[in-house]
Amino acid sequence: MESQKYAIVDLETTGHSQATGDRMIQIAIVIMKDWCIEKTFTSFIHPGKPIPLFIQDLTNITDADVKDALPFEAHADYIYELLQDAVFVAHNTDFDLSFLQAEFKRAGMPKWNGKKIDTVELVKILFPNSLSYKLGDLAADLNIPLANAHRADDDAKACALLLKRCWEELLTLPLSTLEQLHKKSFQLKTNLSQLFFEALQLRRNQVSDDSNFVYYKKIALRKQSTKKKIKQKELSYPASNEEKLTLLNKRFPNFEERPEQFQMMDGIWRNLNNKSEILIEASTGIGKTIGYLIPAIIYAKQNKGKVCISTYTSHLLEQLLSNEIPKAENILGIQINVTRLKGKQNYIDVSVFEQLMKTTDSSYDETLTILQVLVWLTKTETGDLSELNVSGGGQLFIDKIRKSSSKHQKKNRFDYYERAIEESKDADIIVTNHSMLIAELVRHEPIFHQIEGWIIDEAHQFIQAAVNRDESIFSFTNWKYLFGQIGLSTDNQLFSVFQKIALKKQRVPLSFFHQLEKNFIRLGELFDKAMQEIMVSIKESTRNTITDTKQTAFLSELSLNNELLRNVSDVMQSWIDLAEQAAVIFKNDVEQIAPEHQVILEQWEYWIREFKVKLSEWEEIFLKDSEDYSTWIEVDRRNVPGSIRVLKKPINLTTTIRQLFDPIRKNNAIIWTSGTLTVPNNDRFIANQLGIHHEVPLLKLQAPTDYYKGARVFIVNDMPDIQAVSQTDYIESVALAITRSVRTTEGRCFVLFTSQDMLRKTVELIQESELLHDYMLFAQGVTSGSRMRLLKSFQKFSHSVLFGTNSFWEGVDVPGEGLSSVIVVRLPFSAPEEPSFKAKSQILQQQGRNAFTELSLPEAILRFKQGFGRLIRSSQDKGVFIVLDRRIETKSYGVEFLRALPNISVHKLPLQDMVLEIEHWYNIKDEERKQVDKK
Repeated sequence: MESQKYAIVDLETTGHSQATGDRMIQIAIVIMKDWCIEKTFTSFIHPGKPIPLFIQDLTNITDADVKDALPFEAHADYIYELLQDAVFVAHNTDFDLSFLQAEFKRAGMPKWNGKKIDTVELVKILFPNSLSYKLGDLAADLNIPLANAHRADDDAKACALLLKRCWEELLTLPLSTLEQLHKKSFQLKTNLSQLFFEALQLRRNQVSDDSNFVYYKKIALRKQSTKKKIKQKELSYPASNEEKLTLLNKRFPNFEERPEQFQMMDGIWRNLNNKSEILIEASTGIGKTIGYLIPAIIYAKQNKGKVCISTYTSHLLEQLLSNEIPKAENILGIQINVTRLKGKQNYIDVSVFEQLMKTTDSSYDETLTILQVLVWLTKTETGDLSELNVSGGGQLFIDKIRKSSSKHQKKNRFDYYERAIEESKDADIIVTNHSMLIAELVRHEPIFHQIEGWIIDEAHQFIQAAVNRDESIFSFTNWKYLFGQIGLSTDNQLFSVFQKIALKKQRVPLSFFHQLEKNFIRLGELFDKAMQEIMVSIKESTRNTITDTKQTAFLSELSLNNELLRNVSDVMQSWIDLAEQAAVIFKNDVEQIAPEHQVILEQWEYWIREFKVKLSEWEEIFLKDSEDYSTWIEVDRRNVPGSIRVLKKPINLTTTIRQLFDPIRKNNAIIWTSGTLTVPNNDRFIANQLGIHHEVPLLKLQAPTDYYKGARVFIVNDMPDIQAVSQTDYIESVALAITRSVRTTEGRCFVLFTSQDMLRKTVELIQESELLHDYMLFAQGVTSGSRMRLLKSFQKFSHSVLFGTNSFWEGVDVPGEGLSSVIVVRLPFSAPEEPSFKAKSQILQQQGRNAFTELSLPEAILRFKQGFGRLIRSSQDKGVFIVLDRRIETKSYGVEFLRALPNISVHKLPLQDMVLEIEHWYNIKDEERKQVDKK
């Protein structure tokens, strides 16, 4: 049989839409047979139009490069011929193939017909835990040469090698996994079934070694590697600065001594040994993580105990495990026994996944996710679902296979959660997140025991983690989705299917299902009526206060029918009872349930559990009133009732956090650390919210001034007063200041707003004026995608600007030259009408306290500090911090914002002078860099 020919194609173009005039500027085709490259073709293409600046920036292809190139028509015949009898391969075939087909059509050529393989789709399945599916990132991860990303010739060759790497990866999979991949691959978008079949045929003819796998029914799982007992090495703490320097120099010859880092190490060492508590504010540049890891590890080893490190986000947790702990091992010259612990629902339930695998009617996203999980289970040792990188639609499937928090679950040897708990018993260091720690309050069997010391990193975020843990959110769309999963007897949804199989042997009376459906219809009617009442009520309460499309109102301020809200709860409980009875009758009346019926029954029981969760949520939000919580409704007038959300959040978490830590305080050390714990005139702002006693010492460590030598702060002092001009005029001034600043710093700019409305109007004005037409603009709430997606898109281009509101700045990290300027449009005070802030303010006012000085001002200063913290992440970084809000100069509290920054020079200038000053400074910096490069 003749071997398969693959044509791996990559295009560079002036933009994404051929239909609106975008054209090709480069094409490359790599022909591969028997997994060897046989032939390559590459050429610049004249697009017949200028190449946009951001495309030149992305591809490094300029107008000069294509000046003498021929148009596409001159190459069309040869390209068409190369593709004949080949499988078309590209990294995103939706773009490359459709663009190429449109170019063929424009050149008067017939449509190309053939099979296609999308390597994005393929690597999602075979490398499901890759952090990114971009070609450049995959090439770096898999050691595939790619000198110039976004150049067609290099990209096409890298894509060809990626395809070969995928083939090699396929052949490492167990036979059962390959069979399952092939069986389900016919629902994919490209012709991967052929590739899977070829791998399957080859593997069937080989003697397979499946000794690295265990099986749950037919699903292959990576066998757990037996952890070797780590021989304990005698470690002593480097007490003097000379000893610390010797230790660090041994592993890092050019180590730069940082006295503040040594102070931090000593502070943590003392408190661990004294079993006492301390707060440490460690600014960027101190080396905070190594500062706490070294004493923590030495202490754990010396005392044969455990130290638990808790951080906020999964990203920070992974960074600890993959970067910082190996670095600490290298410094100390030992191996550390580390266990990562997360909440139950972070782990896969293999039995549930096995049941859902039997479902044949899956959407594309579900099918792709099932294939990803099948491959991932042959690789993972933790079973932690956060390792998976799934698309948006696949996340719903992931939620279905999470381990339930129910304490009645049967334990089995494939229980990854229990495995992690068991491993933690022998750990030196346990790494967890704040949410898991807070869950200890309600856990039936506490798991954090026999711990000698606690290090709470990103301590200021512990408050937000407690809020997230304790909040309840009602979403209209989530409830409608839930109703849609059940359906009626006239639909082809779950109720209809379950009814058919339950009535098959005529042991479950039809009248029972009639009652169940009648109840369900009644529930839907009452729910819709309650939503209608909410819409009318919120419209009445905000009649005179509408300033934007978004409306909010406290639940207590609305005139809602409590009897109707209770009726929804009662009817829902009645439906749940009947639905559970139906499942019990079905199980009791059928001696042996057929596998396909078992799947339906398990889905029915799954959705009953989901209804119970929603019922609990409804009662918590609408039927329970508490002074310790604020509850409000949000509606977007452009999408009613679809946008209805009700949020119930705790106002004060001090008691909750104390409940968790007071028992720990008796016998253990607790170290709270963060880059932002204090504000001028209120060192205990975060400590008080965490319920930490005023006698607990606070150690403030600031990096030396030299660390910030690459930073400049500018205050634009000729901006108009927002109170003295119209909003339109003010936005025009803001747009001008932003565009001039961006052009001067050449992009890589964050712009911080306090109002989503002002952000949107400013971005629209900048887009309409085309003042930044050759820059990529990404805006929170305007550009689609999550916060992390916007950040990744922003990082992709050097000529880019990211617009965000206060919420965007928490925990965002853009290292190195990823960020060259931060523009603060308005000092980041919370909006007075923001419900959570308003509720806290009202309580302070009722106590006769000043809500501005005790809440509003310190919160704003912390955000301001965090905004500056995004700018300088290493001593080599350079950047400008620009403030457009005149209040920093005209109001008495303005000086406190400036005092919160490191000790660096502040320049107060008119816009025009600031632009010239920045240009001059950048030119000096560029000259200095050139001189250094010459040396």
